[in-house]
Amino acid sequence: MSGNLSTAGVEQTLKDFWASRPRRPHEGRKVAGVAAGIAERYQIDPVIVRVAFVAMALCNGAGILIYLLGWLFLAQEGDEASAAEALVGRGRSSTPAPLTVLLGLAVLPASGLFVDGGFTMVGGLLLSVGAIYALHRGRGQLNRPAPSPEVSPVDPADAPTTRVTPPAWDPLGAAPFAWDLPEPTPTTPPVPVAPARPRRRKSRVGGMTFGLALVVLAGSMVAAEYSDWFTAPHVIGLVVATLGLGMLVGALRGGGGKGLIGLVVPLSVAGVVMTTVDFPEWNDSDRYGDLSARPTAVVDVLPKYDSNIGTVDVDLTGLPASGTVKTAVEIGLGEARVIVPKGADVVAVCHADLGVVKCLDKQADGKGPTERVTDNGADGEGGLKIELDVKAGMGEVVVSRG
Repeated sequence: MSGNLSTAGVEQTLKDFWASRPRRPHEGRKVAGVAAGIAERYQIDPVIVRVAFVAMALCNGAGILIYLLGWLFLAQEGDEASAAEALVGRGRSSTPAPLTVLLGLAVLPASGLFVDGGFTMVGGLLLSVGAIYALHRGRGQLNRPAPSPEVSPVDPADAPTTRVTPPAWDPLGAAPFAWDLPEPTPTTPPVPVAPARPRRRKSRVGGMTFGLALVVLAGSMVAAEYSDWFTAPHVIGLVVATLGLGMLVGALRGGGGKGLIGLVVPLSVAGVVMTTVDFPEWNDSDRYGDLSARPTAVVDVLPKYDSNIGTVDVDLTGLPASGTVKTAVEIGLGEARVIVPKGADVVAVCHADLGVVKCLDKQADGKGPTERVTDNGADGEGGLKIELDVKAGMGEVVVSRG
């Protein structure tokens, strides 16, 4: 193919991609075989393709949309047509028609029709299409599917009964009367000589990609001071996309950049967690680590005890038996524990964005559990009054009597 990027060249590449598009194999697949089919068609490591899908999934689900489209429009091995083509009568597919319909319906929300995908999804789709175009342009000549030969029926009466080409032992055709004899067995089999393998030049793609990812990270941290878009999940998505592109370039150049997988996988997992878990925005503390307090007078009780990561432990059992106390205990990631006197009148609100809440005699867990408790203790109403607001972003909230 020509190296010039022209309209005709792009159109020709896209037509050739469609004509020789990958097939979803039966072996080595994790879900529908889309990643395995792309890897087998272009002779690259399937792990790279799967990591690329995960990275694109962080772009507001662009990778999920691309995978669904691949499931619909890439035929399975042994099928005449893809699932979508079979649904309109253009061949046979082993994918059941009801499943094809469900996949088509799943494309609608994945495309952002009902949920606004925004610029991130559009950018992810364009990046995916560009990557597929570059992959086919660079490696489309590899492992091309053989065209199906047209076989015409042959009348057995017309089939040749004698050999019409000379065997290897009679290249000049001097003894045609003996051509039907079996080939002679060589006494000494030839010894195959393995060709010398050229020394592989070490690829610099991995190092260059890692450096570029650091530049993207630093630039994003600077830009975060001026734009609210550069949140932690978005920055991780940009870094993963950079590393994914480097791995793709390395694959096109002969396998360089595989070492980047060790960075892409944990970053992708962290990005998925950050986009699915609502981390607390109410905790603006600069404190990190454990915090323990045991006030012995009402005036010693602080309005708020908080920390970002660790354990906040507040023991109020040393307070006198009269008075009014109001305080808040907050933790971003970890445990928030409060112990109140046995006879105190307690009004407590316990909440966790994700975790476990044990608020005196009530307990809940999961995502966003909240318990509101009013408990006057075993001695009934009267005495020390305590109002608590205990929160955790991810972790455990415990309010108990001492």
